Amino acid sequence: MIRDNYLDVKRITTDPEVLKIFKIIRHYGGIIRFVGGAVRDALMGLKAANIDLSTDLSPDELAEACEEAGIRTMPIGLKIDTLGVVVGNTLLEISSLKKQVKNSNGRMEVEFTDDWKEDASKRDLTINAVYADENGNVFDYYNGIKDLEKGNIRFIGDANRQIREDYVRILRFFRFYSLFGKTPIDARALKACREHINGLKSLPIERIRDELLKILLTPKAAATLGIMFENDILSHWLIDSPYLNALEKLIRLEAKYGFAPDPTRRLFALFRPNKMLAENIAIRLKLPKKQKEYLIRLAEAECAEWKCSSPAELKQAVYRFGKDTCLSVLLLREAAAEKDESQAQTIFCAIQDTAVPIFPISGKDIIGLGITGNAQIGATREQLEQIWINSGFELTRDELLAKITS
Repeated sequence: MIRDNYLDVKRITTDPEVLKIFKIIRHYGGIIRFVGGAVRDALMGLKAANIDLSTDLSPDELAEACEEAGIRTMPIGLKIDTLGVVVGNTLLEISSLKKQVKNSNGRMEVEFTDDWKEDASKRDLTINAVYADENGNVFDYYNGIKDLEKGNIRFIGDANRQIREDYVRILRFFRFYSLFGKTPIDARALKACREHINGLKSLPIERIRDELLKILLTPKAAATLGIMFENDILSHWLIDSPYLNALEKLIRLEAKYGFAPDPTRRLFALFRPNKMLAENIAIRLKLPKKQKEYLIRLAEAECAEWKCSSPAELKQAVYRFGKDTCLSVLLLREAAAEKDESQAQTIFCAIQDTAVPIFPISGKDIIGLGITGNAQIGATREQLEQIWINSGFELTRDELLAKITS
């Protein structure tokens, strides 16, 4: 199905350097189109996060066309069907149209084609198999536009075949359902996902984790994860969550108070872990260092049960855990509470306005007192820090050092 002048390409890009690639490919005798998420998001009135393109030129022909135009190209990792094309300050990923065949060893190989519909059939979901040229003409081979309008998320062709080609498509199906689904989840797709759960175990945990975190960032994450837990999609890595309602409320509160969605905060809301469980979750999912530390810090702050009924208590909490952690914990507490906290906004503002105290003692100061050995220096520092905190952060450097010399 071709829809002439259907899309305003400015929703995808206004960069003349990006649009220039269309003229270069056409001059060489080829065709190039935007594809996938860039087109899907533009059709939904959203800003395209990534720009992907497809061409009927082979990678070698694409490289030759770019070389003639003085444009640099480079391989993209292990993707033998995709070439990186540098235009201006942007690296475009341009894939050649392909069909997949099995060789004698049963491995998947890439065979290139000039058939756009055949290339579309190798994409996972109908809503991701829509193409557009630089003039806004849209090419929709599997009714992706209609599915997008109706909120019907479905695989192209046989769902089982699609999933077997890449088991991460199970998680992608749920992610896009959480983003764009408006109708009850597709029964055939859900059945295929359940039947191939074991295939997920063959994937690197990093791919599982990345998709899970993307799902957590969607507005309907709680409802979607509920479906996933009911169907044991994540049972190999996570236990079922008893806090889906709290996650749903947290998502509403983030919007209400102007908090940017944070996947680590939402992951915490899903399980409300103590420090030990937070560490276990972080290890199981191989969270990146910053996310792991943040999840554990949230657990420590929540378990500490600090209060915020006075400026002094707020100051201590902010010093101990940091502003971001304190704000998140208060947000999480309200999400878990039966009633909304009417003073929440006031407390959030108070935390933002609280100056973080700076401990005035350094290791050099302690050594200057004649104290040596890392263990003794560390113990002395901790002792002085606690005295300083108990004083309401009022004691000066000299007053603290006098506590040791007296």
